[in-house]
Amino acid sequence: MAFLDIKNVRIAGMSTAVPKKVVHNDDALKGSDENISKYIEQIGIIERRESLKLTVSDLQVMSAERMLADLAWEKDSVDAILCVSLTPDYPLPVNACLIQDRLGLSKECYAQDICLGCSGWVYGLSVLSAFMRDGNVKRGLLLTGDGRMTWGKGRNALQFGHAGCVTALEYAPGNEGFKFNFGTDGSGFEAVIMPQSGMRKMEYDEELIKRFDDPFMQHSMEAEMNEKEFLSFCVNAVPKSINELCEHYGIDYKKCDYLVLHQANKIINQHIAEKMNVAPEKAISSYEHFGNTLSASIPITITTQLKGEIEGKNTNFICCGFGVGLSWGSVSFSTKDIVISDLVEVDDNQFEDLTWV
Repeated sequence: MAFLDIKNVRIAGMSTAVPKKVVHNDDALKGSDENISKYIEQIGIIERRESLKLTVSDLQVMSAERMLADLAWEKDSVDAILCVSLTPDYPLPVNACLIQDRLGLSKECYAQDICLGCSGWVYGLSVLSAFMRDGNVKRGLLLTGDGRMTWGKGRNALQFGHAGCVTALEYAPGNEGFKFNFGTDGSGFEAVIMPQSGMRKMEYDEELIKRFDDPFMQHSMEAEMNEKEFLSFCVNAVPKSINELCEHYGIDYKKCDYLVLHQANKIINQHIAEKMNVAPEKAISSYEHFGNTLSASIPITITTQLKGEIEGKNTNFICCGFGVGLSWGSVSFSTKDIVISDLVEVDDNQFEDLTWV
């Protein structure tokens, strides 16, 4: 089992940026199918943020600018950045290199990308904190989220929103840090997949258009999801992962202040919370207004739902990211004196006026 105990690092702050444009699901596919309203009610996603122009790096840079300002961190004091996304600006170069320059960070800054989806915040947290635990890297930024992703015009498109989040980490000798548990089951890779989008299959032909159970046409270069298979994975893997984490480290998850799950949708998250017998006020959610934002979903939930509640308090968290891969990871940590930035809303044309473009 992949357990990690990383000490001497703390979360100094968190920030989120989203497109200013709000897409209401009731309007998105109005009139397309008589059952669509029932489906929207089941997934519980009322509205999402979306932009066809902003990329994930635009959102992450805006979030990072706010975070650095709120923490009063000098840019040359940031020793490392780690970017987690499935939707980089380009196949190459990696977004971390672009963002290092756009933020004006030191040329000695460590910069790396990780290609992961819904489990990406937990995985990224483990990688960056591991760099920092001996004090050679004293300040780091974990940038997570996704922007324009091709989900087509079917039901799956109603679940996903765009966001960019920054989690600022700081070397803190003596801090309890983070306790992790990870897992992977690549045999389920087809549960969430963009089948024609990479080097394995590069064809783009009208014959590749599929018709699924719903009445929408979808091309094979668009992402698709086997919802039944994915639901089964989530409600089994997530409680098991959290229980293993807690048993290994002697933690009672029912005594934690908050259980923050990846924000898949209402069906999945409620099934998990009910299976674990977690009180609704502890299993906080943000999917109602932001949808599934992949690797941004845990920090977007903390920043939008707990700002004003946890600053200046010792707060205990258990978080679990899970999804495409199939991949999952759980983490236990505490925060104190954390800085939570106000939500940054980015207009489609706003980034064009910034000096770092």
